[in-house]
Amino acid sequence: MMVNDVAGGRLAFYRRALSRRDFRVLWLGSSFSLVGDGMTFVALTWLVLSQPGGVQQLGLLTVCYTLPVFAGGLLTGPILDRFDKRHVLAVDSVIRGVAMASIPIVSLLGEVPVALPFVVAAVYGLCKMVPLAGFPAAIPDLVPEQDRDAANALESLSFSLSGMIGPALGGVLIAGFGSEAVLAFDAVSYVVFAVAALAVRRPLTPQAAEAPGSPPDAARPRGAILRLLRDPVLVATTLAFMAFNIAVGMLLVTGPWLAKTQLQGGPQALGFLLAALSAGELAGAAVAGARQPRARPIRAIALVQLIAAAGFLALLTAPLTITVAAGFLVIGMFSAPMTIWAQSLRMARIPAPLRGRGFALLRTLMQATPPIGAAIVTPLLAAGMLAPAALIMTLIAAVPAVVLLSMTN
Repeated sequence: MMVNDVAGGRLAFYRRALSRRDFRVLWLGSSFSLVGDGMTFVALTWLVLSQPGGVQQLGLLTVCYTLPVFAGGLLTGPILDRFDKRHVLAVDSVIRGVAMASIPIVSLLGEVPVALPFVVAAVYGLCKMVPLAGFPAAIPDLVPEQDRDAANALESLSFSLSGMIGPALGGVLIAGFGSEAVLAFDAVSYVVFAVAALAVRRPLTPQAAEAPGSPPDAARPRGAILRLLRDPVLVATTLAFMAFNIAVGMLLVTGPWLAKTQLQGGPQALGFLLAALSAGELAGAAVAGARQPRARPIRAIALVQLIAAAGFLALLTAPLTITVAAGFLVIGMFSAPMTIWAQSLRMARIPAPLRGRGFALLRTLMQATPPIGAAIVTPLLAAGMLAPAALIMTLIAAVPAVVLLSMTN
C-alpha cells in the first residue's frame, strides 16, 4: 500500500503538469517529432555506410550533424527573445521537414547524391538549438512554478522515450523499406510539430516572460552573456556537461562502427544500442523528475556523472552485443538526472528576459562539443584501436565530475 502511495504521489507531479493544455499540446508535438529524429540518425548513418568508404565518412557525418549547432545556437537565443516562440518553433519545423524530405524526393527521381546526406545533417544541426532552447524557455510561461520540475522531467522523458523507439523502429524500417522511407516519416513528424506549436493558445512572447524587477541590462546581449558567465554554478556545470558530451560524440561514432564491423545484426544492432541508451535515459529521467537529490545539486550531478562515465568501459567487451548495450544503458540512466537537475538549476538562476539567450547559449556550448569527440575517435577506430578509444571516453567523462566533487568539499 505504501509503495502504491509513493508511486501515485510521484505520478501526480506529471499529471498536474500535463493538465496544462498548452504545455501538453507542445510536449506531444515535440515528442512525436523526436521519434522521427531518432529514426533519422540511423537512416542517415546507414546511407553513408552504404556508400564506398562509408566507415571513414562516419566522423564527417557526425561533424555535420553537430558542428553547425554552435552557429545556430548563437542566432537562436536573440530570435527566441524577440519573436513569439510558437512561430519560431513552427518555422524551424518547416525548414527541417523540407530538408529531410529532399532525400526521398530525390531518390524517386534518381540516385541520391553522395553529398546530400551531409547537407541534410548540417541543416539539422544548424536548426537543432531552436527546439532545444525554445521548449525549456517556454516552460515557465506554460506551467506554474511548482510544476516546472515535472515539466523539465517530461521534456527529458520525451527525448528518452522517443530516442528509444525511434532508433529501434528506424533499424527495422530501414531493413524493410530503406532509409528514404524513414526520412519521409521524419518530414511528416516536423509538420505535426509545426501544427502543435501554432495550436498553443498562450502567446510565448518576450513580454509575456518578463518579470518585475528585471535588471536594466537584461535586454542587451552583451550584458546578458556577462550576467550568465558570472554565475559560478552555471559555469561549472556547463563545463562538466561540455566535457561529457565530448565522450558522447565519440560514442556516436563508435556505436555505428561497432554495428558495422564487430557486432551482428547491422542496422538492427545499431538501433538496439541507441535504444538501450534511450531506455536508460527514460528510467533515469522518470526517477529524477519526481525526486529531488538528497545531496547538494552540484554534488549529486557529479556523482551520477562519475557512474555514467564508467559505462563507457563496457565498449571493451565487444563483440558481446549484450554487454556493450548494458554500457549504453548505464550511460543513459545516469546522464538523465544530470540533465534534469542541472536544468532546474538553470531555470531558477536565469532571469525571465534572458531565458531564450540563456538556454540557447548554455545548450549551444554543451551541444557544440560532440564534434571534438568525433574528431578524436575517428582515427582511432580507423586503426582498430577500440580499447584506447574506450579509455579516453571514460577519462574525459569522469575527470570533470571529480573536479565538481572537489568544489563541494
